[in-house]
Amino acid sequence: MTEIVTLLDAAHAAVAADPENETLRLRFFERLADGEMVILLEREAGGETLEPRVFDLEDGPVVLVFDREERLASFSGGIAPYAALPGRVIAGLLRGQGIGMGVNLGVAPSSMLLPPEAMDWLAETLDGGPEELEALPEEFLAPSVPEAVIDALDGKLARAGGLAVAALLAGVVYRDGRRGHLLALLDAAEGAEAPLARAMREALVFSGIEAGELDVVFLTAESPVASAMARVALRFDLPEPQGQDAAPAAPGMDPSRPPKLR
Repeated sequence: MTEIVTLLDAAHAAVAADPENETLRLRFFERLADGEMVILLEREAGGETLEPRVFDLEDGPVVLVFDREERLASFSGGIAPYAALPGRVIAGLLRGQGIGMGVNLGVAPSSMLLPPEAMDWLAETLDGGPEELEALPEEFLAPSVPEAVIDALDGKLARAGGLAVAALLAGVVYRDGRRGHLLALLDAAEGAEAPLARAMREALVFSGIEAGELDVVFLTAESPVASAMARVALRFDLPEPQGQDAAPAAPGMDPSRPPKLR
């Protein structure tokens, strides 16, 4: 039987081939955070309360997560209680509890153990938010950012279908003389500004570029500023949403109401 290679497998393989490459390690953790993972539970979830099954290993206690339901079934040997959650939510739940994470243990090329310190680091990295500032742009220029930043932005925006129509990336000179880069998100959906701003911050963090800075603004596609940026900017078109659920499919899918961990 041919092994199914997932995006997490690919990210793990890249790190294994070049373990000293910090950028690749960051991309693995970004994939883990963004992906939907299934976590093995002690029993079926009750309401918003989850009780993950904790395994006491030689290196300490861990919960087990898998990036496919089939992999969990292969590990457990049949039907087992689980919850589907974004990796970022699981990391947040484990933060400060001294519990590590076993990923795809024994059932995939990406089988690995992450210590509690890795969960704390990931949760803290994801916890930061963008800072608000006011500045007036005077001139827009063609963007000149590392390819790693463009790839990171492209990856985040590709998973943000329905939250905005498109994004424009341009160099900018502000009236106070400051220079930088500006990312304009066009026609953002109501309530999407905060999660989009956080996602763009994460793209910069996980790109591996030290001391990187990117300003984010929300515009309508017909605005004069958007039109001026479009003349020199790199454009990202966001995908159309594939479907809209009236309610989260599982505990933790609504970031404003994360599940409780017992």
